[in-house]
Amino acid sequence: GQAATAARRNDEFSKSDSQEASMNVKIIDRKPTTVAYLRHVGPYGPELSEFWEGTVLPWMQTNRLLGRPRYGISLDDPGITAPERLRYDAAIEVEPDFVGAGQHQKTSIPGGKYAAARFNGTGAELGEAWMALLRDWLPGSGLQLDARPLFEYYAPDMAMDLKTGAFECDICIPVTKL
Repeated sequence: GQAATAARRNDEFSKSDSQEASMNVKIIDRKPTTVAYLRHVGPYGPELSEFWEGTVLPWMQTNRLLGRPRYGISLDDPGITAPERLRYDAAIEVEPDFVGAGQHQKTSIPGGKYAAARFNGTGAELGEAWMALLRDWLPGSGLQLDARPLFEYYAPDMAMDLKTGAFECDICIPVTKL
């Protein structure tokens, strides 16, 4: 999977300039956020881009949700879960009383302290950025993960280069003191 590939390339990645940029980590305090989401089950990677483009964006258009903050919530660790069983929620910020058309569910992303690192690259590079944050930054931070979900946060104004496929997001991990 993506994590295994990232793990194999970690030595090479840890010396790269992109890791330096991705390790500009901020501790932020987020409020609880209500989201509507569509679930994808299967490999992370290019399939998720196809899911957003082919399924989620048309659903967002139907429900007039374009221009809102979006979240990519990875529910399983690709290092231990088979690729065909990986769960991912493509989520869009909505009002608590949102009732939309289509096969969606609603949940709340819990508030609290998160470590957030800005990512700028392609989907193929995203797994490496996650590994750098979790394996390289977290152990020396004095913090640990807690049970809240890990996610990518896509602000409405974040950059996307349609020619290269590069995009910008914040990788967010829930943290608490050791």
